[in-house]
Amino acid sequence: MISNENKKLAQWAMDYALKNGCQAAKVSLYSGSNTSFELRDAQMDKLQQASESRMSLFLYVDGRYGTYSTNRLDKKELESFIRNGVESTRYLAEDEARVLPDASRYYKGGKPDLQLLDPQFSAVNPDNKVALAQAIAEEALGKDPRIISVESSYGDGDGFSYQITSNGFEGETQQSWYSLSASVAVKGEGEARPSSYWYESSLYLDKLVKEGVGQKALERTLQKIGQKKTKSGRYTMVVDPMNSGQLLRPMLSAIFGSALQQKNSFLLDKLGQKVGSDKFTLLDEPHLIGASGARYFDSEGVATERRSVFDKGVLKTYYIDTYNAKKMDVDPTVANPSILVMQLGNKDLNGLISDVAHGILVTGFNGGNSNSSTGDFSYGIEGFLIEKGKLTLPLSEMNVTGNMITLWNSLAETGNDPRLNSSWRIPSLVFEGVDFSGL
Repeated sequence: MISNENKKLAQWAMDYALKNGCQAAKVSLYSGSNTSFELRDAQMDKLQQASESRMSLFLYVDGRYGTYSTNRLDKKELESFIRNGVESTRYLAEDEARVLPDASRYYKGGKPDLQLLDPQFSAVNPDNKVALAQAIAEEALGKDPRIISVESSYGDGDGFSYQITSNGFEGETQQSWYSLSASVAVKGEGEARPSSYWYESSLYLDKLVKEGVGQKALERTLQKIGQKKTKSGRYTMVVDPMNSGQLLRPMLSAIFGSALQQKNSFLLDKLGQKVGSDKFTLLDEPHLIGASGARYFDSEGVATERRSVFDKGVLKTYYIDTYNAKKMDVDPTVANPSILVMQLGNKDLNGLISDVAHGILVTGFNGGNSNSSTGDFSYGIEGFLIEKGKLTLPLSEMNVTGNMITLWNSLAETGNDPRLNSSWRIPSLVFEGVDFSGL
């Protein structure tokens, strides 16, 4: 937690910066810790524990802007640190767009606790953490003679931040997280060594899924045995909820202020235009209690609000921070998304697959890229051939290619199965007529 003493130190640092040449300033404090236990075949392989506290200063000096961080929170040392920061900033190039947000846009407080911090976090026994990682390893170990190795891990962390600005913002956040993961490698056909993984995460230990992680990792690995290529062509593409966010990422990157300002976005000047199918509806829901990604303000202190990102394929908003808004001479929104929620359909992944006569289920992307200026993409994939609603041949070493706008216009169905432990709640997705290259 950020102590009252350290909050007072942050306020002092801001005042000291203003007295020593800054016209405006922001100070943020961060304190956090994390732990991870990594096991190989249920035996301890690696242990990591870390904690940190730091102060970051954002200094606005004579039309110039500099950022500086230190973990030495002694007032005497901070005096010279701040003075040196002010002097160093004066050597930087002028940039009139570097200003604090308009004070009217700040979060003013008064809303309910978002409940992102597990009150039991510090009381969890290390032996219990190791036992959780061992238990998920035991779910896979010895279950199949082809198993080469089983790796499992437990991780957790907490973080606290406090931020103030010289034009009136004050806010703090706190959160915790827990995760369990397992990966399994097996002997496949010939020299092949298929491997796969599964993970679960949660803000609260009592809500963390603690069983089935190793079992699912093993099942996903065994399904890969005998992977081959299939014929090149156009297929219905189904993407599972572990990987569907990968296809949304380029669409999000293209509506960030940094990409728009640099004219490095295939969605430049597309606000209010239809860039996806009627099935493509995405909301930003920042105030969901107890949900990963929830927040009342962004990294600038600007108040978040529920917003439509895509509505039946129509682009409804950009994510533009104060700096890029000034550079482009447009109104700012917020710096980035909070919790992205896609409108759901009625079926889970199995239900979607059963409706596909001739398609490919994508269960992993392996390399490739998307061109941020054009939206053209090419990704390596692995997955399964779908024939008459059934999974048949396991696939690998194939590529899916196309254009992001074309792809999202071909979105035919969405599932009802997003991973609710993620801040991107994207379900299984079905796209029609997608190009795959293989044999």
